Amino acid sequence: MNFKLTELNYVKHMRTMFIVSCAIVIIGLGILFFRGLNLGIDFASGTRVEVLTESQVSQEELASAFEEAGVDEEISSVQYAEGGTLANVTFVGQLAQDEVASVKTVFTETFGNDPNISTVSAEVGRDIARNAIYAVALASLGIILYITFRFQFSYAVATVIAMLHDAFFMIVAFSIFGIEVNLYFVAAILTIIGYSVNDTIVTFDRVRENIQAYEKERKIKSMDVYRDIVNTSIQETIVRSVNTVVTVLLTVIALYVFGAESIRGFSIALLIGLVMGMYSSIFIASYLWMLLKGMSLNKKKETAPEA
Repeated sequence: MNFKLTELNYVKHMRTMFIVSCAIVIIGLGILFFRGLNLGIDFASGTRVEVLTESQVSQEELASAFEEAGVDEEISSVQYAEGGTLANVTFVGQLAQDEVASVKTVFTETFGNDPNISTVSAEVGRDIARNAIYAVALASLGIILYITFRFQFSYAVATVIAMLHDAFFMIVAFSIFGIEVNLYFVAAILTIIGYSVNDTIVTFDRVRENIQAYEKERKIKSMDVYRDIVNTSIQETIVRSVNTVVTVLLTVIALYVFGAESIRGFSIALLIGLVMGMYSSIFIASYLWMLLKGMSLNKKKETAPEA
């Protein structure tokens, strides 16, 4: 497997994969426009009711108890833990104070335990969403500044676009499958951003080293040289990238299978993000960097006769 990975011509397929990614992004924008996201109560006003029972209860029994308590809102989701004896019920919409009091009374009488009820207002949901956007924006700005300082601006631009590409694919996947978007999703986005940038930087660092080694003997004057260097650099780092992804994926799969229901979305987000992070570092970031480098090289050729 290592031999095959290190012998592939990655640059040859970059343009095709980049066009495919652009097409998927356009389709993804349409999906988000028509389907939207299944926002949890962390981002939309809602109520979470956590009830501990002596034996496992069905969603129908819970719905019947809420109906008895006079709650008209439709249940958004029900998640179980502790072998099914701990039910976490969410509503999109805030319960009134009298409804909260009635739920506490009915559930205590029915299930023998006082339920834990928490609500999130629409204002709080908007603040959380706004802060999540600010976090991604500040992370992008910090990455651009750091990579520009350590490498070049062209590396920084390619890295950030590839990073946003990965985050967007995760958002579209959640929209397609209707997975609830909550604070775990934000944590997954920030985690994948870090992984994606790290994987891209490993490739770019090898590109820079190979360029410096080449320029010790002669000056680079054509894009063919840059293409060969990028392809060689990917071949030299691809095994490391695949091994890292496979190792982390085993952990993520175990987290999905054995973890609680509430973190299933987090596990799926990591699963998608890890694969996309490796893909984007090869076919998005590297291709964008070559495009920027080609523009710079053409500009130098145009100004050379004038000089």
